Amino acid sequence: QVQLVESGGGLVQAGGSLRLSCRDSGRTFSSYAMGWFRQAPGKEREFVAAISVKGGTLYYSEAMKGRFTISRDNAKNTVNLQMNNLKPEDTAVYFCARGTSMYGSASSSDYGYWGQGTQVTVSS
Repeated sequence: QVQLVESGGGLVQAGGSLRLSCRDSGRTFSSYAMGWFRQAPGKEREFVAAISVKGGTLYYSEAMKGRFTISRDNAKNTVNLQMNNLKPEDTAVYFCARGTSMYGSASSSDYGYWGQGTQVTVSS
């Protein structure tokens, strides 16, 4: 059974940093791409970043490129999202998701399992 649990969210001032982590309780973590999405109040869920099975291919939303870094540790069944230079518009609930293939994707339909999310709030 796959269970994804995010951690690391919180309140930070604009310009600050946070590191989100997501742990997969399943046994096949290293066989699937992982992704991060976010959803702000009143908005659609949007793609943030994705990483292929061995971490060799990374995908980022243009809005986050250069500020966010996705990484994974297959030995620990964990995917991380380092977020730097945070802006108030980054305020959202952040979700990790497990892909349905080895390759990352910006489409939420390519992910089969989702965590419950962790709140990130950036104050101005």
